[in-house]
Amino acid sequence: MRSINPSSGEIILEYPEHTRTEVQQIIRDVHSAWKTWKDTPFEHRAVVMKKAAQVLRTRKEHFARMMTREMGKLLKESMAEVEKCAWVCDFYAEHAPEMLKDEVIATDASRSFIAFQPMGVILAVMPWNFPFWQVFRFAAPALMAGNAAVLKHASNVCGCALAIEEIFVEAGFPANLFRTLLIPSQDVQAVIENPLIAAVTLTGSEAAGSAVASAAGKNLKKTVLELGGADPFIILDDADLEAAVKTAVTARMLNQGQSCIAAKRFIVMDSVVPTFEREMKRAFEALRIGDPFESDTQVGPLARPDLVDEIERQVNASIDAGARLVTGGRRSDRMGCYFEPTILAEVSKGMPVYSQETFGPVVSIITVHSEEEAIQVANDSDFGLGGCIWTRDLKRGEAIARKVATGAMFVNGMTKSDPRLPFGGIKKSGYGRELASYGIKEFVNIKTIWIG
Repeated sequence: MRSINPSSGEIILEYPEHTRTEVQQIIRDVHSAWKTWKDTPFEHRAVVMKKAAQVLRTRKEHFARMMTREMGKLLKESMAEVEKCAWVCDFYAEHAPEMLKDEVIATDASRSFIAFQPMGVILAVMPWNFPFWQVFRFAAPALMAGNAAVLKHASNVCGCALAIEEIFVEAGFPANLFRTLLIPSQDVQAVIENPLIAAVTLTGSEAAGSAVASAAGKNLKKTVLELGGADPFIILDDADLEAAVKTAVTARMLNQGQSCIAAKRFIVMDSVVPTFEREMKRAFEALRIGDPFESDTQVGPLARPDLVDEIERQVNASIDAGARLVTGGRRSDRMGCYFEPTILAEVSKGMPVYSQETFGPVVSIITVHSEEEAIQVANDSDFGLGGCIWTRDLKRGEAIARKVATGAMFVNGMTKSDPRLPFGGIKKSGYGRELASYGIKEFVNIKTIWIG
């Protein structure tokens, strides 16, 4: 396993894989640590979780530079990601005890209540695009709930994976409560089959989610899946176009467009399409492509060469099918995994950029002629993760938000994750929820206790 800098192609470091024997021993060690941790009072869990937040903030630049070096994220975005991880640690340290306190229910018993008890060792299979955040948004609630965890991270961010393990140790968690497994994807099934693994959470592709869910199902183990998205960004005829365009650029270009909740399908009413297209073109052509470590860079590399190949294939196939290229559309001349910020207009059903998830800096403009058509196009997707609507009429926006089939809809704002709000999707975007009280309760035994 190796980490490769996507902006230069240089090998950062090579990591020896854990053998299957080593993996089994790690899982035994984690399970042993869990048997003590599950009975640890919330007060102590909160102290060390707060310390994890402190470690993240104290060494923020170090961790941020590691992310940028391994997967190409702009350094300023990496810094923000570390800070967000500290936030989620603080959030659950402060709120987990209240979220998981016994819930008293009046019945025919002298006393009856619901207890929320930890499940055990949770396997987390995580992606490379937000190498710290994806892990912490699972780990903070899971550990505060009294669980333990093993992490199978993406193979191109091994440095981040090991650093996260070290953060929890430095914060004062038991040494084996959270461990990283350096294994290839084909070894995940054997981990799921291990009887000491209680449940699995995965963030990743449809194919990965299907494989993990299948293996977990055969072993009767719960899963939470956060998969792909083709999020709609709906612009109605009464939208504040200046605000919509400004947000649209960020919503599409954050992390070079490599985000499951990035805006991907821009569903725009016909009366405002010309203005939206013109302003997006102006904004995209002004973006500066460069070294992700430089402060004035606005577009960095994609994380791997194969991702450039895939986004190029989707763009070219869509143009061949009739989409109109507004700007971009090519690999950058720079060394590394760069692709130009691209806008395609006159996108219609049947084109890859209409129906597939585009994991890169590509805007697809779909023209609609009515509010009803906008809703129909938004729902014409196998995915259902997030989306947003732009209108000056907030009641109109809320009514449409209720009709779009996704796990989240934002009115006059960019779709984003927030520890205070549940996060997850429907359809092929997965199932289950992360964050908020709903996320921490995914991996607990919701146990009825009835006392006669």
